[in-house]
Parts: sequence; structure tokens; C-alpha cells
Amino acid sequence: MPAIILDCDPGHDDAIALLLALGSPEVNLLGVTTVSGNQTLEKTTANAIRVLDHVNRKDVPVAAGASRPLVRERRTAGEVHGETGLDGPDLPPPSREPEPQHAIDWIAQAIAARAQRVTLVPTGPLTNIALFLARYPELESKIERIVLMGGAIGEGNTTPSAEFNIWVDPEAAHRVFHSGIDVTMVGLDVTHQALMAPDHVGRLAAAGKAGKLVADLYSFYSRFHARRYGWHGAPVHDAVAMGHVIDRTLLRTSHCGVEIDTGPELSRGRTHVDVKGAMGWEPNCHVAVGIEAERFLELLITRISRLG
Repeated sequence: MPAIILDCDPGHDDAIALLLALGSPEVNLLGVTTVSGNQTLEKTTANAIRVLDHVNRKDVPVAAGASRPLVRERRTAGEVHGETGLDGPDLPPPSREPEPQHAIDWIAQAIAARAQRVTLVPTGPLTNIALFLARYPELESKIERIVLMGGAIGEGNTTPSAEFNIWVDPEAAHRVFHSGIDVTMVGLDVTHQALMAPDHVGRLAAAGKAGKLVADLYSFYSRFHARRYGWHGAPVHDAVAMGHVIDRTLLRTSHCGVEIDTGPELSRGRTHVDVKGAMGWEPNCHVAVGIEAERFLELLITRISRLG
């Protein structure tokens, strides 16, 4: 059973990824760390705690991390996730404060305390992970792998060629992709193939309070995707990355060289993926190129329904 740390910026799809982890016995969730991304750090941290409160998991620690990217100005995605970052459901304020340590120090403490290696699952900008690797290089060998949601092969959702998480902090992404650690990139190419549709949401809404929370999140989140893309459904990007940690057979990956564009607009944040090996780059990432969408969505519904 892999021990995992979810580094996230809740965010509707981050919240769903967290619920998926909590409902899946294949993974041992050590804790949650938060970063500025979909909303400010204060809001993403509160949202992580609010989701855990909703399913009575006050035992899961939450540590707040970076409040801005390494060198760029902070950007958030309120147009997608609303003013709170979790607009839609009526969740009460968080019941507790986050852990006293900064997220990167909490990660270091959690990893150092275990004999087995730990898997990091970042589903927001990679600022915390880059800072951790810079501050604690001696602990890199205790990381089993990094499975991240971000990037794409030739498409974008923030610019024509850049995905939001990588675009927000491309310098952090460059550090992570060139760390030498086993990295898997779960990008828009596969997450856009696995849309949560109204029939999926109906099953979740009837399955208890965790499923009802997902249905309320979907109700708000899907409206953006209907306006922007004309979709009758919404992607749950971050949950796809978590699904791959739970069941590696859900995704098909290709081991290739990936370079992060840290240039100015419009190239900022593009993930240049050498899928065919034309550039001769040393492979540094397992890039998701295919997904068994219906099987993933069935896993999502079944596992979150278990939470009641």
C-alpha cells in the first residue's frame, strides 16, 4: 500500500481527488499540504480542512505551504472555482487551524519518519514540491515517485498551449521535472477524455453526504465548462492523477523527455513533450497518453460512495 501525501489547491477537482483517496484502501493518506493556485493559500487551506471535516476525518493533518509562485506574480482561478475556491456547496468554516509547520517542513518530517518511501501527489502548482526538493535534497531518495496533475501534449486551458498548474509556476515545474525522481504527468490529454456527466452525479448524490458534496461541487463547476467548452459534463482533472496512484492500469503512459517552457507569454508554462523522440531528449517523465475513462469514473463513484 503506497503511503501518499496530497499537495493541492482545493479547488473542486482537488476536493474530489481528496475524497477519492479517503475512500480507497489501496493508499495510505499521510496528510494534505496546500499551495496557492485555484485560490489564495488561506482559502485553499481552509477548503482542504472543510472537506475533511465534512467526512469526519479530522485525524488527517493539513499543512499550509507557499502563498505565491517562486518568481512569478500570484494568479488564481476564481473564474473557474469561485470566490471561495469551492463555490457551490454550503460548507461551514474549518473546524481547526493547519499544522504549525510550513508544508515543506511537514513533508520532510513525514517522509523522514517512515522506513518506506512515500509517493507525492501534487494536484496544484508545483511550488511546494520544488521548495521541498531545494530545502531537503537529502530526502529525495525517500520519494517513491511523483504523480502530478498538470501539463498537456500540445493543448492548454490557460493559454492555447499551457495548462494552469504549470503556467502558474513554470520555474517550480522545471525543477521538479529535472529532479531525477520518477515523475508521472497526468495532463489535459487524458483528463479531458473522462468527463463526469449528470448520470454519474446522480449516482453520487444518492450515495450519502460525501457523494452529495461531489454533486454540489459539480453543479457549480460544470457551469464553467459548459460556457467555455460547450461540454455536457466536467473533467475531474486531479482525481485522474489520484486514480492512477490507486490503479496504475487506468492510464497508458509513454516515457519521454519533457521540457518546461519558462519563457514569457505566450510560451510560458508549455510542456514540450518529445513523444516520438525526435529531439533526442533524455526521458524524464512518464506522460499519460490514454485512459480507460469509464473504468476510472466507476472507480470514482464506487470509492466516494463508500464514504457515506
